[in-house]
Amino acid sequence: MIRRTPILIAASVLLAACGSTPTGQPKTELTLYNDKGAWSKYFTEMGALSKQQIGLGMKPVGYTDEPTYQAFIKASFRTDVKPDLFTWQTGGLLKEIVGQKQVAETTAIWQEAIKNGDLSEDVATYYTVDGKQYCVPLNVAYWGMFYNKKIFDKHGLKPPTTWDELVTVAETLKKADIKAFYHTSVLFSFVWFEQLLAGTDPDLYDRLSTGKAKYTDPGVVQVMEKWKSLIDAGYFSNPGDKTDPADALKNDKVAMVSFGTWFNTSMTQRNLDAGFFVIPNVNASLPKTSMIFESGPLCSLAKAPDPAASMKYLKWWTTTQAQEKWSSARGDVSANPKVTIKSEVLGQVTKDAGSGKYRLVNRYFEATPPPILTAALDGFGLFVTKPDSYRQVLEDIQKKADEYWSTHQ
Repeated sequence: MIRRTPILIAASVLLAACGSTPTGQPKTELTLYNDKGAWSKYFTEMGALSKQQIGLGMKPVGYTDEPTYQAFIKASFRTDVKPDLFTWQTGGLLKEIVGQKQVAETTAIWQEAIKNGDLSEDVATYYTVDGKQYCVPLNVAYWGMFYNKKIFDKHGLKPPTTWDELVTVAETLKKADIKAFYHTSVLFSFVWFEQLLAGTDPDLYDRLSTGKAKYTDPGVVQVMEKWKSLIDAGYFSNPGDKTDPADALKNDKVAMVSFGTWFNTSMTQRNLDAGFFVIPNVNASLPKTSMIFESGPLCSLAKAPDPAASMKYLKWWTTTQAQEKWSSARGDVSANPKVTIKSEVLGQVTKDAGSGKYRLVNRYFEATPPPILTAALDGFGLFVTKPDSYRQVLEDIQKKADEYWSTHQ
């Protein structure tokens, strides 16, 4: 509590300074608070386009620290001055603010967008709470492996199509004194847990996220042991290294980085022509390759300064003309199926994902209830620095899970 109090105070002060249009005067520019500070350039470009197309400008205010950002948004629930638009997360965090009646319903926008072919029923699932939709997709992302083409070419390597081939690639790189995979002990410490579990037993992954399985179950323990074996083999970079993963990939510090397709924006910014492949299942007998999927919401508060203007903007955001710009500027995929993806590889992944070729698995960050997620992030962060701690880590996460599910089943 001591850590959070200053943040909440600071957030309240910042909110009070935001200002809003007096009642009765429709807004002509909206402010978008977001947790993607590195995307300010792209948000600004979208604001210029929206001003031109629908007469509503948009100014971004970006954060790079996730806890500070979440505290800021939650503080806005208790003040008279509200952000016009804000980014959030699906899963438990979205259900939480919907339950508090803080976020505006967007069912009508979704119905029209699905009818027009601008959004899909599959994506709507992630935005549905008690049969109604809230927010619209800021972005969608399919997770896989980005790789340094220069390193692969130098060592005669090709994107692997099986798990054994991936391990062989890692072993080849190790012999050349190159770290195969990026590792971190901070926010994205869950990446390899979700990938290994989804690629081994996706049904167990789903049961774990709904409290129907335990972190101490044999299948989960085996996944941690598999992860530990990869760490012990020397395939990962130092998890405490603060180098930006995009810079680590560009500067040959690592050969591969597992992230969502949104990471291609970082490649674009650095003029790096990185490759991308879908990570093969650990369990080759699974009928479909498991692919981690995420979608980040763009939301409006139920008590926004100008609800009509915010809804108008969210509706525009889903259209093809808006999404063509948003996708091409960042070099990423789009939630709008009509949008043509510039990157041939990412375009193919998007097509394949929509065709049912892969089993889409909800990203761990969204699939896991917030209290359990907090314990898990701490646990995985400890594990990557002390791999022998895996059993204690799982027991600690399960204690938090037992506490949560005892009142949420």
